[in-house]
Formats: sequence, C-alpha cells, structure tokens
Amino acid sequence: MKKTFYLMRHGQTLFNLRRKIQGACDSPLTELGIKQAQVAGEYFKDIPLDHAYSSTSERCCDTLEIVTDNSIPYTRLKGLKEMNFGIFEGESEDLNPKNKEVFGTFFLDYGGESRAQVRERMVKTCTEIMEKEDHEVVLAVSHAGACLQFLTEWQDPIEELRKGFTNCCIFKYEYEDKKFKLVEVIRHNI
Repeated sequence: MKKTFYLMRHGQTLFNLRRKIQGACDSPLTELGIKQAQVAGEYFKDIPLDHAYSSTSERCCDTLEIVTDNSIPYTRLKGLKEMNFGIFEGESEDLNPKNKEVFGTFFLDYGGESRAQVRERMVKTCTEIMEKEDHEVVLAVSHAGACLQFLTEWQDPIEELRKGFTNCCIFKYEYEDKKFKLVEVIRHNI
C-alpha cells in the first residue's frame, strides 16, 4: 500500500541571509523564515498528517512547530540533520569548493561528512520512519543538502536543482516497497 511522505526544508535563517555555512551549527529563523513556515502551514492545513519528525536543529523544530501550529506532537531525529561541514561551520559560503566533484568528500578532511554519508543516513532514517505500522501520511522537516542527497538516491536531481531548493519547499513522495518516488515539489513564492 502506498504511503505519503513529505520532506520539507526549514525556513530562512540568519545564516542563510548572511551566506554562512550551516550544517551542524544552527541559527534562528528570520522574520521571512517564519512567514515562509506560515505559508507552508496553509498548504498542510487540510492534510491529515498522522506523524511529524524534525531534524534536531532548532531551525527545523521551529519551522515544524509553525507549520503544524503545534497541533501534533513530533519526534526529533539526528538522522534528519544537515551535512556536517566540520571546521567550515559558520564560515562564509565563499569558502565552499567551487569544483562540484571535490565537494562530495571535501569536508571529510576537516571533521565533516561526505555527501554519500548524508545520503545513506537520510535514506536509512526516512525508510525507518515510513516502515512503521501507523505511518501513512508523514511530514519530516530537514535541510537543503540533506533533502538533495535523499532525492539523489531515487532520481537524478538536476531538474529540481535548476528550480531551486528554496526555504520551506516541500518534496512530496509516494512510499511503497522501501522505495520513494517523488510526486511533486511545492515551492512557495515568498
């Protein structure tokens, strides 16, 4: 039987605005980030979610609480966290490697994670969530890089990358037989 899994990016943060690398480190939602979460909440208003999950990062928890208007309890999971960028955490995004081939493993040498590690962690975590008996319509709030790596496991992400992984974008997946299929991506113009 097909289940529905919504994977959503958090709202805009201070570090997003300041172009700072944030993975394991955290920064608060901006006023725009709060508004983005409120708009996403309107999308979910008539969707009967039976469970909700969040990365342990405050930016994701705050986003989820706004989206659901604190109407359902949720579980915080480290498996939904963003990629760890090691000693680059909190530094300017200008320091990210320009060569995308290098980016995949670059941060390992600096105490961080590789893209493959994030992908494996996200797939394991999301599969475990959806394999639970009473989980039919689930929302999980995570991060851009983590969402990208999850999508990469199931399809070539290039088309969605061109459109952008905007704050509070929602990836709607169908889940069946331990596989996820992207059905649609909801991007809000805010």
